[in-house]
Amino acid sequence: MKNLNQFQLFDSHFHIIDKRFPLVANQGYLPDGFTVTDYLDRTKSYNIAGGAIVSGSFQGFDQTYLLSVLAELGSGFVGVTQLPANVSDTELICLDQAGVRAVRFNLKRGGSEEVKNMERFAARIYATVGWHIELYVDAKDLPELHDTLIKLPCVCIDHLGLSKVGFLSLLSLVEKGVFVKASGFSRVDFEVKSALREIVVINPAALVFGTDLPSTRAPQPYSDNDYRLVIDALGETMAQKVFYENAINLYRPKKLFATRSRVTQE
Repeated sequence: MKNLNQFQLFDSHFHIIDKRFPLVANQGYLPDGFTVTDYLDRTKSYNIAGGAIVSGSFQGFDQTYLLSVLAELGSGFVGVTQLPANVSDTELICLDQAGVRAVRFNLKRGGSEEVKNMERFAARIYATVGWHIELYVDAKDLPELHDTLIKLPCVCIDHLGLSKVGFLSLLSLVEKGVFVKASGFSRVDFEVKSALREIVVINPAALVFGTDLPSTRAPQPYSDNDYRLVIDALGETMAQKVFYENAINLYRPKKLFATRSRVTQE
C-alpha cells in the first residue's frame, strides 16, 4: 500500500462550499457544506504543497467565498473562478493579486459565462493578468470547439473530458498543448489507467491531478485509491510530475508550502 504522503501534491481541483456565502441552486441542486477545515482534515495524510480552489456552478459569479478561502489557506493556493465577460480590468487585477489564476467555463452544468464569449474573453484575461481558461465539458462536444480552443493562449480541461466518445478529440488537443485534469475518476465512462498513459505519452507536461473533493454530484466520492491509481498507471517519476511539477507550471502560485504543518501555521 503506497503512502499518501509519498509525493508533494498540488491539488489542482477541489471545491470549498461555505454556506456563509451565496449559493445558487443549479438544476435544482445545492451541495452540502465542505469548509476549509473539512478539506484540511480530509487531506491531512497527504503532503499538500498547495492547490486550486475551483468555483462550482452553484457559486455563480460570487467572489466573496473565494477571496475568503484564499486568505484562509495561504498563498500556496490559487483560485479558479467564474466571471462575466464584462468584468473590469481593475477587478481582474485585484483577483490576480488575491491569488486567482484562471476562469472556468462550465459547459456541462452552466452557471458561468457563455461559450460564445470564450475566445475574446480568454485573450483579454491572458493579456491583462496572464490567466488561463478551464473547461468543464463533455469531450463529445470538443470537435466543434477544437478550432477555438487551439487559438487560446492556455486551456485546461476538467475530469479527463468525461466521455470515451470524445477521448480522441481530447488527445488531439493535448497534442496542441492543452492541459488535462486527472480528477473525478468516477465521473468518466472509460478505463482511467490507460487514459492517463495515453495522455502522458503525447505530452508528459499536460496532465495535472486533483482530488475533486468533495466530489459534488459524482457517482462515487474521491478515494485515496485514486491517488494510488496514478502511481500504478504512470510510475513514480511521472506521477511526481503529475502531482506537482505540471500543476506548478500551470498555476504559478506565489508561494509553496512543502508540508501540511506550514500550511496550517499560516
